[in-house]
Amino acid sequence: MEIKAVTPRGYCKGVVKAIDIAKKTKLSNPDKKVTMLGMIVHNKYVVEACEKMGIICLDGKGKTRLELLDEVDEGIVIFTAHGVSDEVVKKATEKGLEIVNATCVDVIRTHEIVKSHIDKGDVIYIGKKTHPETEGVIALSEKVHLVTSIDDINNLKDLKNVLITNQTTMSLLDIKYLIEKCTEKYPDALVYEEICNATRVRQEAIQKLIDVDCLLVVGDTHSNNSNQLKNIALKSGVKNAYLIESANDITLEMIKDAKKVAVTSGASTPTYLTMQVLSTLENFKDTKILEKQIIEIDKII
Repeated sequence: MEIKAVTPRGYCKGVVKAIDIAKKTKLSNPDKKVTMLGMIVHNKYVVEACEKMGIICLDGKGKTRLELLDEVDEGIVIFTAHGVSDEVVKKATEKGLEIVNATCVDVIRTHEIVKSHIDKGDVIYIGKKTHPETEGVIALSEKVHLVTSIDDINNLKDLKNVLITNQTTMSLLDIKYLIEKCTEKYPDALVYEEICNATRVRQEAIQKLIDVDCLLVVGDTHSNNSNQLKNIALKSGVKNAYLIESANDITLEMIKDAKKVAVTSGASTPTYLTMQVLSTLENFKDTKILEKQIIEIDKII
């Protein structure tokens, strides 16, 4: 079995910045209550590391950032890399909270594009409905219209002077298709395709994989960019692609018939997790030995 480590992979600049901000905030304020509004980045191992430092991580399922703020009454609140709406900033300020903004610069750019246009017309925003980045943009104005599918495009009515943009971690393939459909309906629309560079180059690397039987994407199930890497691999002809959180998730079924296995990771995945996966595969290239190791790991956990 041949093993290929895909490059680039792992942390992007936005994730590195967000983690650094969270660490420095707590270290500089050891006696203050520090609350993170949501997952700082979409990886549970990173969140657990922040919690061990004493940072409170709020991430109520189904709750918006605005609703999560109801649970914060004092101290410092950290806005995650995914960004927040102006309403969230206003509410945090009115509550007297000290704000630390870890929003990714690429997300900030998308906010600025949308804000600069809503006084002139409507905005079509292509994104994932439940994603916090989408939540932050959609809440900017009633003139921002979320599109997740063709049905959403068909249901759009009476839009004027349209601008089209998107969530930064979406699939290049999906964005291209949905933008084409939007421009068919609104041929004069301005288009700002906002896939961030880190997402783009990782997805393009996956599209270029040749003769790979199996791709293992190391990433959190909450991570949209990690999920998209898996989906793009399948759409690009990779026979089997799996999203795993760590080496413990590798099963014999995934790789037993594979002659060439590729490994990549999402932009919010710690490097050590990916290295553990590569190490596990390298140490047990013989599937019979690997099968024995996996059985032993299963017994332990």
